[in-house]
Amino acid sequence: MPRVHVWIKGLVQGVFFRDSTREAARRLGVTGWVRNLPDGRVEAVFQGETESCEKALEWVRIGPPAARVNHVETRWEEEEEDLNDFRIRL
Repeated sequence: MPRVHVWIKGLVQGVFFRDSTREAARRLGVTGWVRNLPDGRVEAVFQGETESCEKALEWVRIGPPAARVNHVETRWEEEEEDLNDFRIRL
């Protein structure tokens, strides 16, 4: 199963980015997780059909209304863990 690992940079913490990402991922039918990083970025993993993962990538490039995304780094990977839903990690 395709999996994409992403790091989002910009004004992405304190703007409901994680919660909005979880909602978007569930709508798109992808599993994975999202979390804030100490350096101010948000990290996420999306796993599912390639088209759904690509739509999730499109979403994080914009984010929720209060966010300002400056850069998104992506890395496509092989499935590393069995993910059965989408969660916010602390």
